[in-house]
Amino acid sequence: MAGITLDRILAVQAAYIRCIDTGALEGWPGFFTDDCLYKVTTAENHKQGFEAGIIYADSKGMLTDRILALRQANIYEKQTYRHILGLPTVLSNGGGEAKTETPFLVVRIMHDGQSDVFATGVYLDTLRASDDELKFASRLVVCDSSRIDTLMAIPL
Repeated sequence: MAGITLDRILAVQAAYIRCIDTGALEGWPGFFTDDCLYKVTTAENHKQGFEAGIIYADSKGMLTDRILALRQANIYEKQTYRHILGLPTVLSNGGGEAKTETPFLVVRIMHDGQSDVFATGVYLDTLRASDDELKFASRLVVCDSSRIDTLMAIPL
């Protein structure tokens, strides 16, 4: 099993962000392990240890269902994101798994061209290596602000 290098971490982060920012959302669940955790929460809720999230999925199947609903059932104003990431800090690395913290800023661009800072915060990730792939076993999206659009359509 190949080690988890910073280059591999940067590559999976960049591919993940490109997938979302280009609207190729059908590929988004593929960045996760089958038994993954994806949660969007606030810094205050994270600090308090609250388990519930604004978005919560504990399997790759739930992520796939979210994208199917987004494409076929949900009605929302057309929008896109542009992510800006800071460099990840590797908190631990060994045994085919790495824990990282990566700051992010997301600008949301609405169909009329209006652009606003939508979210800032950190990704708290557990990345797992298997064969030549690096996937998210866990991605906790901790948003700095407690004011989050609860109609968040596109994943962060």
